[in-house]
Amino acid sequence: METVKLDILSDPICPWCYIGKANLDKALAELGDHPFVIEWHPFQLNPEMPVDGVDRRAYLEGKFGGKDGAVRAYAPVVEHAENAGLIINLDKIARTPNTVNAHRLIHWAGVEQKQTQVVDALFQAYFVDGKDIGSEDVLVDVATSAGLEADVIRNLLNSDNDLDDIRQRDGHSRKMGVSSVPTFIIANQHAVPGAQPPELWKQVIADIQSQLADAPEE
Repeated sequence: METVKLDILSDPICPWCYIGKANLDKALAELGDHPFVIEWHPFQLNPEMPVDGVDRRAYLEGKFGGKDGAVRAYAPVVEHAENAGLIINLDKIARTPNTVNAHRLIHWAGVEQKQTQVVDALFQAYFVDGKDIGSEDVLVDVATSAGLEADVIRNLLNSDNDLDDIRQRDGHSRKMGVSSVPTFIIANQHAVPGAQPPELWKQVIADIQSQLADAPEE
């Protein structure tokens, strides 16, 4: 089957990215046969976040205008996560981290063809286990769970490797008009924003397969 690139811009602390990936995964699993080659790209929800992150309650109440505003903002998240069959333990999350190092880890995982495993492990660590994915130790644990070498990742995290690259790629996406995540870009042409339901992905894939089948052979 001819392949089609699916670029996914996301942040591992974005609950809609967690839900959007689950919906995409469900569609791909049900279809079995699909054309996508997936690559993950950095987009920080909070690019100005302090290196050590901030207290999550203070962050949410500041962002949404108090506790009631935060509860209202996250009610749809909980509902959609449950509908997607996901565990999401928001009460376990104590800190909102800076995610630049998590994005560096996702980038390095791509070199080893393990990006999706690392993305899954980051979502698990943050949304299920309530871990601080800005922490070096947590990121090393995530890396080893996906089959990466602990010593290599720790040394990279203690360097500036790819730090500027991640920030430049994040900035480039904003200049191109991306303002929220997840954003899925199909074949470098069509942007699909948001956590779309599995049914939409099935239709998208059916349309792509139809177009590929109808394309004249070179």
